[in-house]
Amino acid sequence: MLGDEIGKGAYGRVYKGLDLENADFVAIKQNLNHKNIVKYLGSLKTKSHLHIILEYVENGSLANIIKPNKFGPFPESLVSVFIAQVLEGLVYLHDQGVIHRDIKGANILTTKEGLVKLADFGVATKLTEADVNTHSVVGTPYWMAPEVIEMSGVCAASDIWSVGCTVIELLTCVPPYYDLQPMPALFRIVQDVHPPIPDSLSPDITDFLRQCFKKWFPVIQNEMILPANDSDNVTQWYQRGVVGTGNREQWQQ
Repeated sequence: MLGDEIGKGAYGRVYKGLDLENADFVAIKQNLNHKNIVKYLGSLKTKSHLHIILEYVENGSLANIIKPNKFGPFPESLVSVFIAQVLEGLVYLHDQGVIHRDIKGANILTTKEGLVKLADFGVATKLTEADVNTHSVVGTPYWMAPEVIEMSGVCAASDIWSVGCTVIELLTCVPPYYDLQPMPALFRIVQDVHPPIPDSLSPDITDFLRQCFKKWFPVIQNEMILPANDSDNVTQWYQRGVVGTGNREQWQQ
């Protein structure tokens, strides 16, 4: 049973629905199976629409939570916990050869227990040689990596750049360059050495962001995103290649 609209994106609307067979609430929005990825439950095609049914994530998006009339900007400690889970989800996606291409606060959902789930795969792509060399700009401007803007190819590192932009968004309520119109922002993303990093951030987060934004970068070993009881797992995620050594061109080979 279709209920209230709870979200809207470039590729469709999200409704809250009720499965009449088992009374579970789901979000009406292939098949990726991971705790940090919104679960696909099924689909229904009509003459005019394709309805994709995903699990309902009750707390909604981080972008909605940080609005000034709600929680506001997150403290660094909370961002660390959220971003660690985002990275674990990205490890899984990249292992499947999938690039999300639109990582931002609006596409990061949380459950009441604080579990993070990546959502909105409307622009995600299965990474192939053709995709790496694709000449199309896909994503949301303020979170885009330079190679995406320049249409020089999408790669796993493109998602990591967007993670850096998302960290700034969660800490300040806006992504880098948000004071600019989209076109000037895109120009600055390509031309600047890296996006502006707020001076108020801790050394650990500043270092993490600089590594996310490097055109050449080492494996990130940074305490900023290490939950107190899960540092070993996060280190393993990095070692498995969430962020690899070398430059972006090497990621595209």
